[in-house]
Amino acid sequence: MISTKLDRIGWQNLSGLPQPAFHVREIPIGGDLILAPMDSYSDLPFRLICRELGSAMSYTEFVNVINLQGRGKPHSVTTTKLKYAPSERPMTFQIYGYDEDMLVESAVRLQDLGPDIIDINMGCYVKDIARRGAGSGMLLYPDKIERVFARLSKALRVPVTGKIRLGWDDRQRNHVEVAKILEENGASLIAVHGRTKAQAYQGDADWDAIAEVKQAVRLPVLGNGDVRTVADIARIKAHTGCDGVMIGRAAVGNPWIFSRKDRDQVTPAEKIAVMRRHLALNLDFYGPDLGLLLFRKHAARYVQNLTGEEKPRAALFAVNTLEEFDRAVGELEILSGLAEPA
Repeated sequence: MISTKLDRIGWQNLSGLPQPAFHVREIPIGGDLILAPMDSYSDLPFRLICRELGSAMSYTEFVNVINLQGRGKPHSVTTTKLKYAPSERPMTFQIYGYDEDMLVESAVRLQDLGPDIIDINMGCYVKDIARRGAGSGMLLYPDKIERVFARLSKALRVPVTGKIRLGWDDRQRNHVEVAKILEENGASLIAVHGRTKAQAYQGDADWDAIAEVKQAVRLPVLGNGDVRTVADIARIKAHTGCDGVMIGRAAVGNPWIFSRKDRDQVTPAEKIAVMRRHLALNLDFYGPDLGLLLFRKHAARYVQNLTGEEKPRAALFAVNTLEEFDRAVGELEILSGLAEPA
């Protein structure tokens, strides 16, 4: 059952459970791998799949605080983004905005929906967001970050955290300065994507810079960027000393990375079974039409390189009905040796 009410289960009673990887203030985090918040990907169905396979906590897709204003109901898309299941705890709501008062007021109100943590997005590189001073645009204004986090840490009952990039561009890298400001003003965790706003996803992530943040603060630090394989998980932890690893794009089509399994270690039967479960969750959450439409991008990634043939993958990306989906998957099962031709 999907919940939007305070239902604090899962992390309060830890007797007999393994030692947490780290804590977000008083909240123990039971593992060191975490699904990154990704717009249009990190929705409830995909988060549930990743949690079942080992992701240690959940982040919503980012929510614009403008859509949380007023006395009326929030925008329906925003309401959907903020729904979560009790099994996802610890649950983090991620928000962004350019107006300081709006950020603080929205965060305070969102507590009524029962998140365990509220995170401020300071990493989105999209021009329309960043140029207004939201997302990675906040990195241009350290004094603004200081004010926002000082207010949030005093106003919120739950921990407040931040996700940052290294700065606006290579000439304006201020990741260490921002990290220290976050720590000094009440943040409980920092996630660092090892690229600047200007880089977007181009070039290599700078793990040295993530290490600089970890060395500069006493807070838990999550390293993010260029973690594509299980070997990369060990490498980034050894290189940076980070407490946990946040994985985004590499988890799409391979949520088994949270079980420390690379794509080529997952059998065709496992891939098809999880793909079917993911689709079922999508249909239940969004309804039959939208659920299938939104699932197509995931389906094409699940079966990437499954049979060595592009035609079945292309067919999955274009399905419009459940019958078409079943036919395409049936063809994949035959090509993978999981079923006999009719």
